[in-house]
Amino acid sequence: MSPSRHDFDFIFGRWSVHNRKLADVTDPTCDRWVEFDAHSDVSPVLHGIGHIDQMSVPDPTDGGEPFDGFTLRLYEPDEETWRIWWSSTRAPGVLDTPVTGGFDGTHGVFESADTIAGRHVRVRFEWLADDPERPHWQQSFSYDDGATWMLNWHMTFTRA
Repeated sequence: MSPSRHDFDFIFGRWSVHNRKLADVTDPTCDRWVEFDAHSDVSPVLHGIGHIDQMSVPDPTDGGEPFDGFTLRLYEPDEETWRIWWSSTRAPGVLDTPVTGGFDGTHGVFESADTIAGRHVRVRFEWLADDPERPHWQQSFSYDDGATWMLNWHMTFTRA
């Protein structure tokens, strides 16, 4: 199945989001997991070829301050590709390198090369939307050009 502008339609609306992440996702030796809850509002923009996702994390348990996050997803129909950008109040003024990719059925994979904490890293976002009422997102980093992947963050969404 080819990617389509409707791949992310399942995510529109209000969500409660349970997060489980490594305390320091930038440290490949970190093995301490933290959990916290967030709220997310997702809306289509640009006649549905994009969407914005605004997330609020009032009480993170990773030792940091409360933060807001922002995701922009844009579909490029000629390339049948999605690009996803992330920004947050934890890195003011920064729009992360976009991950690119698409869905095969209910599984979306999006990747990019980036530099994080001074290290070359491949970044992978995965969406698992088998149950559109309870989708799952996860992030993994590879420090060896994709030979191995280290899961460092995942979120489970439930309708709010």
